[in-house]
Amino acid sequence: MAIVLGPNRYGKAEVRLVRLTRTSTTEHELCDLDVSVSLSGDLADTHLRGDNAKVLPTDTMRAVVYAFAQDEPLPAIEEFGLRLARHFVAAHAPIDTARVRLVEHPWLRIPAGDGPHPHAWIRGSGARYAGVLHGPAGSEVCSGIQDVTVLKSAGSEFHGFLTDRYTTLAPTRDRILSTSIEARWRRPRTCTGPTDWDASFRTARDTLLRTFAETHSLSLQQTLYAMGEAVLAEQAELAEVRLTLPNRHHYPVDLSAYGQENAGEVYEATDRPYGLIEGSVRRDDAPEASAELPWE
Repeated sequence: MAIVLGPNRYGKAEVRLVRLTRTSTTEHELCDLDVSVSLSGDLADTHLRGDNAKVLPTDTMRAVVYAFAQDEPLPAIEEFGLRLARHFVAAHAPIDTARVRLVEHPWLRIPAGDGPHPHAWIRGSGARYAGVLHGPAGSEVCSGIQDVTVLKSAGSEFHGFLTDRYTTLAPTRDRILSTSIEARWRRPRTCTGPTDWDASFRTARDTLLRTFAETHSLSLQQTLYAMGEAVLAEQAELAEVRLTLPNRHHYPVDLSAYGQENAGEVYEATDRPYGLIEGSVRRDDAPEASAELPWE
């Protein structure tokens, strides 16, 4: 039985990039990114014989990220990722496929006496994500959010579930529901033409948050589906939404040992173990995503 080289790729992970756009002497714009590049193609020689003639150093990948950030004001991270991916494939013949992952960390302007400060920020919560794949079949992009922690103190139930002799969880018709949203949405490769990535991102993010808040939840699974369905209903060009929702449990504390009654006001918040709800919502006529698309 022969031993052969399987699928492989290599790259530079988590290049830290801060891009400052000086719109005036005092008014600045800030973009804070982690950028990861991964390349694949005709690279068997380096694995099998240690021949690096077709290997682009990962240090060069890092340099390209910084150089492309300087060329012009930084576009939406999806567009920036597409430019990087297309460059690596076009510039180096042994490379046929490039994957780029981008995470944008939010910074909020610090309030000043007469409005937001023009060049001082405080780091916000949550992050914007983009995953780009460019190869022989063309380009494919997914966008998303991650580490967006949300909570609703009413409008959530959980009952009627399967039980066995190990079940101790009591059913409830009133509970705190909290999760940290990781969501991804994608366009099919057949979707061509210019895209307003920023507007699409804002719409999807706002739809996810609004649906979480407004859906009367009988389970986090039901909420997941409602969130994905709402995003697809509002943006016809999107093909699929994938969601990962860890259940950030909040348990009422039993105060009876202290002679007190807890009327749903005091809770213990636990970070582990936690329920993990994952799922996708897609159009039934949409083409499948490429297996190489970097969802994470």
